[in-house]
Amino acid sequence: MSESDEKTNKDLLEALDSVDQVNINDVVSGEVLAIDNDHQLIIGIDNAGVEGVVPRHEISSSSNNDEDSQYKVGDKGKFVVLSRIGDDKEGGSFLLSVRRLQERKVWDELQEKSKNDETITVTVKNAVRGGLVVDAGVRGFIPASMITNHFVRNLNQYDGQQFECKIVEIIPEKNRLVLSHSDVMEQKQEKALEEVMGKLNVGDVVEGKVARMTNFGAFVDLGGVDGLVHVSEISYERVNKPSDVLKNGQDVKVKVIALDKDKGRISLSIKQTMPQPWDEIEEKAPQGSIVEVTIKRLVDFGAFAEVIPGVEGLIHISQISHEHVNTPADVLKVGQTVKAKVLDVQPENHRLALSMRALEPEPENGDDSSKENAKVSDNSTEDAPEEENGFTLGDIVGKGLDKDNQ
Repeated sequence: MSESDEKTNKDLLEALDSVDQVNINDVVSGEVLAIDNDHQLIIGIDNAGVEGVVPRHEISSSSNNDEDSQYKVGDKGKFVVLSRIGDDKEGGSFLLSVRRLQERKVWDELQEKSKNDETITVTVKNAVRGGLVVDAGVRGFIPASMITNHFVRNLNQYDGQQFECKIVEIIPEKNRLVLSHSDVMEQKQEKALEEVMGKLNVGDVVEGKVARMTNFGAFVDLGGVDGLVHVSEISYERVNKPSDVLKNGQDVKVKVIALDKDKGRISLSIKQTMPQPWDEIEEKAPQGSIVEVTIKRLVDFGAFAEVIPGVEGLIHISQISHEHVNTPADVLKVGQTVKAKVLDVQPENHRLALSMRALEPEPENGDDSSKENAKVSDNSTEDAPEEENGFTLGDIVGKGLDKDNQ
């Protein structure tokens, strides 16, 4: 064997032996030798005498399909070794990744931020059962209980949003990253609450924005802090559900009606920023006037009718008709519009007495049964509650009875 052949064999053996120098999880340098039809990068690993393959999905952590086009034949770079392809040392090669190398750097940065108790900004990719999958440079997860400080039914509303989060758990080797947005919100709200509570006083009227609604009321954002408008404080009119009259994101004017600094609670009212309906009732429905009203509720002793929004008057059962009425439901229906005469107005006590009977023609003189029925109805006070919505039976029919007895 010639000297040149011996040298060639020696070089070959050294090249083969060098394969053992490439280990799984190593970071190696290499050059792009070719790009195949599947957009895979064929890499010549430096000082190893072997090749590696970077599949398209291992080129970048980005979802952009054009990322692989940034590489050209002759480009150099660093790659992490994932596994060996084939068992033959002479014909074998290695599976490489650029993406994993990028992620390794991200994990190192995240671990450093976790140690320093720093927050990170992530983008919500999609909602899954139990929480949100987010992009933090690597895949992260926010459990549903850590998204916000109140229950959220529809997690899909957060798609594409950016959240500032605190790192709750990080295990790089398991690709596990658990985050909390509610912790960050709570810290900010505590600071905001302290600032807002220092400025607000009971009786203040301020601007806010409807943040969310429940069946019992609406939460209004006062600048990083939510106050509650109970459903009874939304309007002087009867409100069944806040969503019937309000919308999320709506700008509203509210009055501060209570502050609990120890519990961090702010009670608000929308209706108290509006004119009080009873203040104008003597002008809009003076005593003796005839008004068109809407029946709102039926009770055993009469019917409550809306005179103007926020003001209801009572049509006592004795004031429904000259004819005898067993129950108001025999004559009236909720939602029905009728005309009535205003018998008495007491704005200071929120009382208003109405009569439909006063608008009917008087019964003929010979109709004793009608008169008797009306008299019995007028004088029947048994089984009627003493008070309903501020009305007493004496207030409504007492004056008439007094006149009859004079």
